[in-house]
Amino acid sequence: MKSEQTLSDTAVSDSFLDRYFNISARGSTLKREVIAGLTTFLAMVYSVIVVPNMLGTAGFDPAAVFIATCLIAAFGSLLMGLWANLPMAIGCAISLTAFTAFSMVLGQGISIPVTLGAIFLMGIVFTLVSVTGIRQWVLTNLPTGIAHGTGIGIGLFLLLIATNSVKLIVSNDAGLPVKLGDINSLPVIATIVGLAMTIGLERRGMPGGILLVIVGLSIFGLIFDPSVTYQGLFALPDLMSETSLIGQLDIMGALNPVVLPIVLALVMTAIFDATGTIRAVAGQAELLDDKDNIVGGGKALTSDSVSSIFAGVVGGAPAAVYIESAAGTAAGGKTGLTATIVGVLFLMMMFLAPLSFLVPAYATAPALMYVGLLMLSNVTKLDFDDKVDAMAGLTCAVFIILSCNIVTGIMLGFVTLVIGRICSGEWRKLRLGVMLITLGLVAFYMGGWAI
Repeated sequence: MKSEQTLSDTAVSDSFLDRYFNISARGSTLKREVIAGLTTFLAMVYSVIVVPNMLGTAGFDPAAVFIATCLIAAFGSLLMGLWANLPMAIGCAISLTAFTAFSMVLGQGISIPVTLGAIFLMGIVFTLVSVTGIRQWVLTNLPTGIAHGTGIGIGLFLLLIATNSVKLIVSNDAGLPVKLGDINSLPVIATIVGLAMTIGLERRGMPGGILLVIVGLSIFGLIFDPSVTYQGLFALPDLMSETSLIGQLDIMGALNPVVLPIVLALVMTAIFDATGTIRAVAGQAELLDDKDNIVGGGKALTSDSVSSIFAGVVGGAPAAVYIESAAGTAAGGKTGLTATIVGVLFLMMMFLAPLSFLVPAYATAPALMYVGLLMLSNVTKLDFDDKVDAMAGLTCAVFIILSCNIVTGIMLGFVTLVIGRICSGEWRKLRLGVMLITLGLVAFYMGGWAI
């Protein structure tokens, strides 16, 4: 039996998939990558409901946006998996989706075609910034403390997003901004129990423990939660309907001087938001080289920027690497096979739309909370012998969660680092790149362009 198992392992290690994705070389297995892909997909499948709802409020056709959301996630994740070979899934960025709907269309009255044209232009500029090495330069000049602080902040951000999605933590009308929700509600109880189960199963080294909890809570919801209902299995997507947004972008309209500042704001936000997320997820997956650079980082940065070009063409919101990718890396994903599986599943989702309603928020919230808690371990990587660097990292982390904005946290981290170095007499430790990035971020915020 043992020899048969050895032969099986050898067959897997010598397979085409293993050679193409470097599965064995990165210390992973085919089974682990498949589980990681399923985990990431289930953690971010909510986007096919949230994004159409947001853009639908602004006048987009929800059915058309559903198709666009699936296409963008499929295209971006397949590009990241098959080309960059990294376990990071791409989809419509929720924060930029909200900006698109509530600021661009409803707030400033920009038409839907011009809005899509602006997203397309944003993707073009974003890609130029990526392929010319500017984004890699930003990543290289990201101080160690702020790099780890971004991971801590994103972990806290994930915790807030997950707990708010099930109303465990809710907004407060008076006093402090947030408060405890209804602790007796089914979603809250299921989430807390699910988190505890996830921690226990992962501690035991249970293969696919995170995925098992997601599936288990989904089945529980189908049986006991009236709001979780089976709405069918198959739905044929209509790509050529009159309401389709594919190819409806107005690029010339987006070149209007009134719209161009919005394009630049989108680019600036994406540079630091998406770049910080990629760095944090790569760190979670232990895909950093001995110089703390992302393995295959150049391709990763280009993959998500090209995906925004595609988003403008098919009629969706700007794309970015999803923070929820960390759920897959926590499940063991280390290669592009994880992202490839996510991409294939989103292609299938276009035909299986009703199934998305079978995964309630409390099924995926424990996974995101668990990953958020894991990412807090970045605090141990801060070098408190260099107090200015460490405190700048903590400032970055805290303000990511307090402002609910990754870029804001990074900006305040850079400002704290620069002023702290000067006041401590350590100005010689400041690199020119750090100074330039700080000045750029301050100008971006003081000029009122921040999203």
